[in-house]
Amino acid sequence: MYKILNPIVCYSLLVVLALFSTAILAQNKPASKLLLHAARVFDGERIRTDMSVTLKDGVIVTIQPRAQAIAGDDALVMDLGDATIFPGFIELHAHLTYQNVPAEIVLRHGITTIRDLGGPVHAPYGGAGSLRVLTSGPIITAPGGYPIVTMGAENLAIAVADEQEARAAVKQLAEKGAVVIKIALEPGGETGAPWTSHHHGHSHHPSHDTVNAGAHHHAAHGVQQKHAAWPVLSAAVVKAIVDEAHRHDRKVSAHVAESVGVQIALNTGVDEWAHMPCEPVPEVLLKQAVMQQVKIVSTIDTLSKCPGVMRNAALWSALGGELLYGSEIAHPDVPWGINAQELMAMMQTGKLDQLDVIRAATSKAGRHLGLPLLGTLQPSAPADLIAFKGNPLLNLKRLEYPDLVISGGYIIVNQFDAARLFNLSPSK
Repeated sequence: MYKILNPIVCYSLLVVLALFSTAILAQNKPASKLLLHAARVFDGERIRTDMSVTLKDGVIVTIQPRAQAIAGDDALVMDLGDATIFPGFIELHAHLTYQNVPAEIVLRHGITTIRDLGGPVHAPYGGAGSLRVLTSGPIITAPGGYPIVTMGAENLAIAVADEQEARAAVKQLAEKGAVVIKIALEPGGETGAPWTSHHHGHSHHPSHDTVNAGAHHHAAHGVQQKHAAWPVLSAAVVKAIVDEAHRHDRKVSAHVAESVGVQIALNTGVDEWAHMPCEPVPEVLLKQAVMQQVKIVSTIDTLSKCPGVMRNAALWSALGGELLYGSEIAHPDVPWGINAQELMAMMQTGKLDQLDVIRAATSKAGRHLGLPLLGTLQPSAPADLIAFKGNPLLNLKRLEYPDLVISGGYIIVNQFDAARLFNLSPSK
């Protein structure tokens, strides 16, 4: 047995460990094969006990019972003990680039992949020691519509006036690397919505029925009252966007918040709603969305001041609709990383447990992105994982503070004991 007794040697080893974690980021490939042992591993679908995960060259090689795991001479062994390993989380609704949120902070707090919905367009990048970033590029909207009316158009929105312009915009975004096409179907005026807070704030509002009916009437007929409805894309233009996006193998995600936008999205075959709607949506429309296999990105925490968001989410869950995790990183009061409050809000819809909401942020999100191994710990999946001392399923808030973060095989965060990481006492 090898034993380290000299305190100076122990100190030196800790220094080497710190340098190792930094140096590994600067290399073109992971420094070595990693073998991780943990009491619990969530593989993307279920919790498995007393397991080992092997990583090499940026991907998962094996996941197997610890008794069957063989390190080999080239492996760095990381015995995490009473710990839980998960795939890195996937954030499906962020505004990272537009709001200048540091990517390294998001990565260190457990998100290994984000989808930026609204901002400069670029091809996917990252994933090997850095945050993997996918984008929609600017939001396609009506001339003078949301978000142009509140935040301007630069690097944020593209206004299209007809079907020809709509198709050209989609083609341009797809060619520049957008993985999804985002559109705005937002007449404005929803009580409690952050995008209309400059109109309503958080002070006394008219009754919900008055605001709801008024918003619907103005959106449909352009009548000018207290809140003049913002211009919204016509159904014909949205259908052109959807058709062109599907021709380029892209889904369409719609910012919808009330019934008018929801109806247009349903009539034109939009694939995804970027938010749980803010205003109460009639059950018949939610049923139609379930039948059309629409997916909804949650953002419940972000929209917690909206009068209809929890009602819509609960009804959506009861109807069997698929809810995917999204916290709208860069929004005020939302953590720059995993948002446990969002996960707990998803569970409050009534039918989802801890593992359901974690699937929504890992394996289900990967499949939705067309990357079925992303968000899993299956062989050949990207070696993106996070680990926690103990069992964070007993306290979901713990998920916001990973003890280990690995991106594409590179160690980014490491709070585990050095002796466990280097396996200092091998038997000869």
